Amino acid sequence: MRLTESGGKLRIEVVTGSAGQGLRVALMKTVAHMFRLDEDLSGFYELVNEDDLSWCALGAGRMLRAPTVFEDVVKTICTTNTAWSGTRRMTAALVDNLGVEAPGSGRTFPAPEAMAEADESFYRDVVRAGYRGPYLKTLASEVAEGRVDLEELNDAGLPDEEVALRLLALPGVGPYAAAHVMLTSLGRYSRLVLDSWTRPTYARLAGARRTLKDVTIERRFKRYGDWAGLAFWLYLTRNWVEEGLPV
Repeated sequence: MRLTESGGKLRIEVVTGSAGQGLRVALMKTVAHMFRLDEDLSGFYELVNEDDLSWCALGAGRMLRAPTVFEDVVKTICTTNTAWSGTRRMTAALVDNLGVEAPGSGRTFPAPEAMAEADESFYRDVVRAGYRGPYLKTLASEVAEGRVDLEELNDAGLPDEEVALRLLALPGVGPYAAAHVMLTSLGRYSRLVLDSWTRPTYARLAGARRTLKDVTIERRFKRYGDWAGLAFWLYLTRNWVEEGLPV
């Protein structure tokens, strides 16, 4: 499958094989989900229109997500206590060794079953996941065996508090990871992602001369209500829009 954009429209092209009506519908649904094409951010744009985040009203805020919550949770666990290069290395190892080869090029993200079947030495020696290895294997096993259904978290009817509690019950998921998945995967923006990068970045941008308490940062974005986490994230990453994503 190849995705191209022109004139404000997204084109989906099947480059290998043929696509019947059922597959076309499934592809459009998946792509819409990943690009958040059906997400209404108008309430957020109204809030920021008159302040220093007014630039966001030009269309910012739709963050790319994986086709499944499982993939996003695994990748989030791989961001904990490591540099971005470490996250990319661990994710690449999972895909290269456990993903299914796709027609043409590339591999899929591994299914829970494939990750569950991999032994502990794989996570230790190949993925080099460190303490995350047992968490990744346990999470995959719970999902593969049907004991945990992460895709249920896409249900918009679930309150944020319940979603947060379900995430925190997962192996390897703490307050940071739960907030990160809610923000980047589930479109739940009430919580700020506070970690070793966001805290000092905010302090620097805000011109603070000392370390700020989390409650102080949260107070600054309280006015955005259920959009507070998104406002905080876009405040921190404006330079990504102006200068390009970090690599």
